[in-house]
Amino acid sequence: MIPESIASAQLPPPGSINLDHVAHFVPDSERAADALTQLGFTLTPFSVQSHRLTADGPLVPAGTGNRCVMLERGYIEFLVPTGETPIADQLRTAIQRYVGVHLIAFGTTAADTDHARLVREGFAPQTPVALQRPIATEGGTDTARFSVVRVAPGTMPEGRIQYCQQVTPELVWQPRWLTHANGATALTGVLLCVADPADAAQRYGRYTGLAALSCGSAWEIETARGRLVFVDEATLTRTLGVRAPALPWIAGYSLATRNLAATRDYLQSAGVAVTELSGRLMVALPEALGGLVLFERAGSARLEFT
Repeated sequence: MIPESIASAQLPPPGSINLDHVAHFVPDSERAADALTQLGFTLTPFSVQSHRLTADGPLVPAGTGNRCVMLERGYIEFLVPTGETPIADQLRTAIQRYVGVHLIAFGTTAADTDHARLVREGFAPQTPVALQRPIATEGGTDTARFSVVRVAPGTMPEGRIQYCQQVTPELVWQPRWLTHANGATALTGVLLCVADPADAAQRYGRYTGLAALSCGSAWEIETARGRLVFVDEATLTRTLGVRAPALPWIAGYSLATRNLAATRDYLQSAGVAVTELSGRLMVALPEALGGLVLFERAGSARLEFT
């Protein structure tokens, strides 16, 4: 079991939401795992997912499997299609657009409340899904459980944007998976490249119930833990020197690290190309993963987009 402080930290305060996790959709789990190991991440074992489409429905294969990078705050998921199901088909369609991040999950302690807000705001959410997967523990095997609220594919053109209520955080965040050679400790933000940042941010404001604020050339939404940043392609290229493979594009995310210099030294020693940028380290992830990651010091001021 993990320390109670880490388990409890995954759940947002009542009445709020946080940035729970993001997910890459990848075609090959082994290639993704090799790339993540080179980057200095510790990985969970591969796990096949199942779900109940209704509260009293049968448990059926979701057609997907995952490995995760668990952090002291939040995590990163790597999903691969494993069967012939609607969810697996969604992954394959998304991967055809680009390999990379296609999912943002907001953490909640009240999935029913979030579902009701989405109804009021006209997002027509689907019935909440009880998702589960087997998970290895140091004493054997148990079942990790989640309650997930989704909207119909295409409602949020950026990807699968959903709510996730962690039912068993003590199983998901195990001590043996929380230490990473690159020093990463927390998921602190997500970067989205869109045609119209103001429009997208305001739509996410309605989706989350949070204020969307203009910040220079970007728009931002701050959750109880972690922020969303919306920029257009010209701003992304001007500030980070990268171009979007498609629009919209969930370009990547930021991770806090205990010691930025040590993170840089580790990545460079592993042969990973690193760009130093405004007190951060930017890594363009390999094709097996897609997108980019920004390593930053814990508590860093927001990155200014010009």
